[in-house]
Amino acid sequence: MARMPSAERRQQLIEAAIRAMTRDGVSRTTTRSIAAEAGVSLSVFHYCFDSKQALIESVITAITDHGVTVAKEAIRPKATLRETIRAGFQAYWDHVTANPGEHMLTYELTQYALRRPGFEHLARRQHALYCDTYGELIEQLRHSMGFELRVPVPVLARYLAAMTDGLTLNFLVLGNDTAWADILDMITDHVTGLVCDQVQPAAMD
Repeated sequence: MARMPSAERRQQLIEAAIRAMTRDGVSRTTTRSIAAEAGVSLSVFHYCFDSKQALIESVITAITDHGVTVAKEAIRPKATLRETIRAGFQAYWDHVTANPGEHMLTYELTQYALRRPGFEHLARRQHALYCDTYGELIEQLRHSMGFELRVPVPVLARYLAAMTDGLTLNFLVLGNDTAWADILDMITDHVTGLVCDQVQPAAMD
C-alpha cells in the first residue's frame, strides 16, 4: 500500500466513516468497519485516531462544515433582501432533498453524543457552530445590504438554526411534497419582517 500523508489518510477515514454511518447508522458502525470501508488496516485507523470519540468529532466537524459551506455560498445579495433570503433558504433546502442520508446522520450523531458520557460537548459544539454560522451570515448581509434588525443577531441566529433543524427533521419524516415551497415562502416573509427599514446614507448639507 502506498504511503499517504497522515492528513490525507485521516480525511480518507472520515469520508469512509460518513459513508458507513450513513448506510448502517452510528451505533452499528465500528472502527473495524470504517477501516474496511476505507480499505486500510485497523492499525492505520488507530494511528490516525486515538479514539472513537476523536473520529466522531472529526465526522461532526466535516458534515457541519459541509453544510456551512453550502449556506455561505448561497448567500449572495440579490435585487432585494427578500430575494436574497429566499435564495439562501432554497439552496439549503435543495441540499437537504438531495442528501437526506447525510442530514439524517447529523441527527444520529447528535443523539449518539448526548447519550454517551464524555461525548456531550460534541453535540453542543455541533449546534453552536450552526448558530455561529447564521450569525456570520446575518452580519455579512447587514454590512452588504445596509439594514438593521428588530431583534439581536444572536437571537435571530439561534432561531434560524432551530427552525431549519426542525424543518429538516420534518422533511425526513414526511418526505417531499408541494407544500415546502409555500413553507419556505412563509419563513422568508417572517424573517424579512424582522428587518427594519434599510439604512439610508446621511443627507448632504
